[in-house]
Amino acid sequence: MALQSGPARRALAGSGRLGLGGCGAPRRGAYEWGVRSTRKPEPPPLDRVYEIPGLEPITYAGKMHFMPGLARPVFPPWDPGWRHPKFYRSPPLHEHSLYRDQVCYIFHQRCRLLEGEKQALWLTKAKLIEGLPEKVLSLVDDPRTHIENQDERVLNVISHARLWHSTEDIPKRETYCPVIVDSLIQLCKSQILKHPSLARRMCAKNYTLSASWNRESILLQVRGSGGARLSAKDPLPPIASREEVEATKDHVLETFYPISPTIDLQECNVYEVKDNTGFREGYPYPHPHTLYFLERANLRSYRFQPNQLRAKMILFAFGNALAQARLLYGNRRQGPGAARGRAECGHGWACLPVLGAAAEHHRPGLG
Repeated sequence: MALQSGPARRALAGSGRLGLGGCGAPRRGAYEWGVRSTRKPEPPPLDRVYEIPGLEPITYAGKMHFMPGLARPVFPPWDPGWRHPKFYRSPPLHEHSLYRDQVCYIFHQRCRLLEGEKQALWLTKAKLIEGLPEKVLSLVDDPRTHIENQDERVLNVISHARLWHSTEDIPKRETYCPVIVDSLIQLCKSQILKHPSLARRMCAKNYTLSASWNRESILLQVRGSGGARLSAKDPLPPIASREEVEATKDHVLETFYPISPTIDLQECNVYEVKDNTGFREGYPYPHPHTLYFLERANLRSYRFQPNQLRAKMILFAFGNALAQARLLYGNRRQGPGAARGRAECGHGWACLPVLGAAAEHHRPGLG
């Protein structure tokens, strides 16, 4: 169909000049639509004076203002006499007071071991023994250790964390996981009248641990917060006998060649080799008893896999026992049972590191 009128033809031609196929939308340039160039800007010129041997650069420092043709002066950094956190610049690594030539491989609370338990057992030189110790099983089977209406009270604890504690339809793990653990610990504390030894324990959260050891010329260190720790005034009784510890001398650890045992650990040249239990001297509950680990990541991709979480428990349990042993006996080797610690988590795994002259025991099982 042909347009006969002049205003109609001019309107159609005008709309075509506006852009976007003549639909009447205003024409805009690329930068007006928010599109930016992909070319990177040129780097700024170097803020320094080129040093030429035998020549002294002529700068405009004495002029007190910029002058073209003269070099830009370089002034020493101004020292106000106190350290401002905004303008603080850390020294180079090789000039740091704690710099070491030997690399230290650090395991912290967010390290995920690729091989899981096998890698943790190799790092700690430990032997895996299935099942719980007989002393723990005897306590479970003893009716005197049971709580009155135990199943009903545990269900109430779960309902409190999942339904009654939060008004959300689906509460997050970072909310209900700590509530469940705290409520179960409080449920155990309610038995103090029947078992007075429970009053000699204290639970501490967000403590900092540091323990270092060598494994085949590799310096390893466990450092960071290991969750919640239940400490006691009295040390745990020996669980593994001396004969069981001596029997692990001939045990061969499983290898995972060609993967390096330190593949997931953080390499660091600035570190301090020290053993710190996280508590000051004179703490009335110095002996580690139980470690509680929680996986509170709400997103599944951020959570530890079960074998990675068990490896984390083994390493932190070993670090707590090693730091406690060196606190009591120093760096010299002791006989079997120098220090013992037990680690448990809400996922039902327990680790028992026994530091001895030969090897260590780790007992995983339903806790």
